[in-house]
Order: sequence, then C-alpha cells, then structure tokens
Amino acid sequence: MDLSRGLPADPDTPAHRFPEAGPAPGAAPPLDRELARALATSARGAREPLTPENLAARQARDAADRPRPALGELRADGRFEVEELCVPGAPGDPDVTLVSARPAGLAGPLPLLYYMHGGGMVMGNARSVLPRLLDSLASGPELAVISVEYRLAPATRYPGALEDCYAGLAWTAAHAAGLGVDADRVVIGGKSAGGGLAAALALLTRDRGGPAPIGQLLLCPMLDDRGATFSSHRMEGVDTWDRTSNATVWQAVLGDLYGSADVPAYAAPARATDLSGLPPAYVEVGSTEILRDEDVAYAQAIWRAGGDAELHVWPGAFHGFDTLAPRAALSRDARASRARWLRRVLAPAAPSPPAPPSSGPGSGPAR
Repeated sequence: MDLSRGLPADPDTPAHRFPEAGPAPGAAPPLDRELARALATSARGAREPLTPENLAARQARDAADRPRPALGELRADGRFEVEELCVPGAPGDPDVTLVSARPAGLAGPLPLLYYMHGGGMVMGNARSVLPRLLDSLASGPELAVISVEYRLAPATRYPGALEDCYAGLAWTAAHAAGLGVDADRVVIGGKSAGGGLAAALALLTRDRGGPAPIGQLLLCPMLDDRGATFSSHRMEGVDTWDRTSNATVWQAVLGDLYGSADVPAYAAPARATDLSGLPPAYVEVGSTEILRDEDVAYAQAIWRAGGDAELHVWPGAFHGFDTLAPRAALSRDARASRARWLRRVLAPAAPSPPAPPSSGPGSGPAR
C-alpha cells in the first residue's frame, strides 16, 4: 500500500501550480438564457454568503428547512424498496447510516451507485437527495442507490466524513449479496461537496486496497481548498456558489490545516500528485462556476496519468443548475449524458473471443 500517493502536491510542481489569479481581464461567459431566467426568479442568486460567523445559524436553518423525506415517501407507493441501515464506522468512530433504495420487483443483483450528498460538507443529509436520484432511475440504467449520511463539519473535521464514506463502502461490498447488489459493478458519485468526497474516496480505496469501484461520477465537485484558479475569481458574483462560502466550508472541514501546505489529497483531491490507477471518471461542471477550472484541471490530470475521464463543461451553467432549473434544456442534456455514461460503465464485460484453433501437429487439413 503506497500511502505516499495521497500526500499533498509540491506547490512548486509545474503541473499543479496555478497562476496568480487576481482580478482578471475580460468578462465571464454569458449565462444560458433559460438558466438566467430561473436564477432571476430565485432567491438563491441573492443568497447571503456563508461566513464563519453565520455558519452555525445557517446549519440550523438548513437542518430545519431541508426536506428529509420519510422512508414511506421514498418508497413512492411501492415503486422502490427503501431501507435505512446502520453499519459500523471506522475504529473509534460512530456507526454510519446508509439509505438503500432500488426499483421494486427487479430480481438478481443490481449495479450500485454509492452516492455522497452535497452541501459543502457542512449541510445536507442522505435522504434529501434520494427523490431526485430515484426519479432519474425511471429513464436511466437499472441500478440500486445507497446514499451516505456522513458527519458534517465543523463538528467533525477531516477525515471524519471521508472515513464514514469509506466504512460504508467497505461494509456494502462485504454484504453485497444480502443487499442484492453486484459488488463488481459499483460506481461512487456525488455532487459538489459529495463529488469531492467521491474523488477522495476513489484515491483512498485505491491506496488502501479497498473495494474497487468501476467508475466515479463527479458532478461539479469541490476539489481544491486553495481558491487560486482563474474561474474562482472571475465567476465571483456570477455563480450561485461564491468565494467566501467556498473558503468558509474548507476552513470548517480542514480546521488548522486550512491555508497550509500540509493539506492531504484525501481532503482536497486537486492536491494529488498521482492520479494513476483510478476508475473511469465522469467530470461535469458549468462554464460560469467558480469550481470550473479546478474540475477541468482534475480531468486533465487523470488523462496525464493515463486514466479515463469524460469531461463536460456545460456552457452558461452555474453551480447546481440542474437542481435550480430541472426542466431547462441544458439540465435535461446533462442528465441524459450522465445516464449514457452510467450505462456504458455499468454494462457487463463482453465475453472473451474464442481461442483460435490449434496449429499443432495433426491440426492441418486432411490429405
């Protein structure tokens, strides 16, 4: 096990050095017209940034206001089989809650999407993302979903959330038969903070020799704590996610590590120096997101390491565009692209071609 592969990158390594990015010339890309209309009619565009001072109050408000559907609601009149599982956490850590869901009536082991919710690693819950995920199964590949209830910062700092996700994945793989899932066809994924956790989980399970996912679905992932990219400055005031909020949540997650050169790649995957040996990645981001350049750079780093990455930069899209405007054409295109990628990655391996006939003695034509 080579744990050095998850150590922080040398900030002087050219492949990982970002340019100094102060106020940059030029304008931000224009918003997609449908998305701009949706943003204009939403309070989200004028949302107060997260700060260390208001974080506790915003967390309390989110916990009270964010939908947390009951299991009966998630079952949707019998369309899905849903159960909540309590599984062992890492040694010395509390148990981890997993919410398991699958289309009802499907026999045989199903491929699995092991999913981490968004919320900046400071908000959100495992149940709130499931209605949207389950709805997507109607037009996507037949698969099961497990959503992870990981601990939130700053009450639990790095590596608590990641260890929760790893413990849940390891338990799931060990109990796949009882869950009715195929341990050899697991995709890990998530959105925003959940996408960053999925990328970190891919690194961690590689380096620990843990369960081997066959894909990583990274939707607008939070990957870089440094906030030094061009887009992190240029998209300020355009994107729904702002630099102040981004810095606040990274500080909440990292604590005393924040702002240092000692941040591990398992905390901020953009710092990884070795992205070889990872499962195929689907990386998606909007062109007007502050996270755009770190996500594009991550896909490029996977390619440089000889890996497989499918990159989508949706023109005129802001952070969380498909949640805010689910019926917009760009949102529909994004969901269709994710579904196509999942079908390809989860397709059973083709059988090996038959061996050619032997050319040994006696195998030639009869005379």
